[in-house]
Amino acid sequence: MRELAAAVARRRPGLDVRLCYVDVQEPKVADVVPAVTDAVVVPLLLSCGYHVRVDIAEAVAGTGIPVTAPLGPDPVLLASLTRHLPEADAVVLAAAGSSDPGWRADVEGVAAQLPGQARIAYVSGTGPRVPDVVAELRAAGAKRIAIAAYLLADGLFYRSLHDAGADTVTPPLCHDGAVADLVLGRFDGALVNCGKQVLTTAGSPL
Repeated sequence: MRELAAAVARRRPGLDVRLCYVDVQEPKVADVVPAVTDAVVVPLLLSCGYHVRVDIAEAVAGTGIPVTAPLGPDPVLLASLTRHLPEADAVVLAAAGSSDPGWRADVEGVAAQLPGQARIAYVSGTGPRVPDVVAELRAAGAKRIAIAAYLLADGLFYRSLHDAGADTVTPPLCHDGAVADLVLGRFDGALVNCGKQVLTTAGSPL
């Protein structure tokens, strides 16, 4: 996540880019927001789930600081996944688990646009787990299985995909330079007056 924030800063010299979190890590969004003005919060999240609707919304309540849409779903992310997918007999879209209906609907929308009739699997929460789906596909005769990792960073969740039994795993989305451009696109779209600072925020960096 720090590398992504640094990539955003390199693309926009003079812009104050601050990375903060909604859980697990420090500093928290709620701790950073009171210390800044003329800022925009860009959620480094892949759907408008609980962290965006509750955690970030509560952190900025009453400040007048705008919050953009999260990074996902977005055609930029879909293009990155597709670009890194090798030829395969079967594709598994691997995402972090969530009970939020909107979040799950976003994941389903991404899976529907991937090549190869991608199956959805999760690395946490409820729903089919990645190793189980890979095993089912292998038992059904798939010789080469690719995991499309719908995960932003190289953390615990992402690393677990390499032990799921697939042949290949696409890289974390934040490694794609287009994602840094997407962050700045969210920022620019939110500006009404000339902003001096951008807050980049993330969920649990798993």
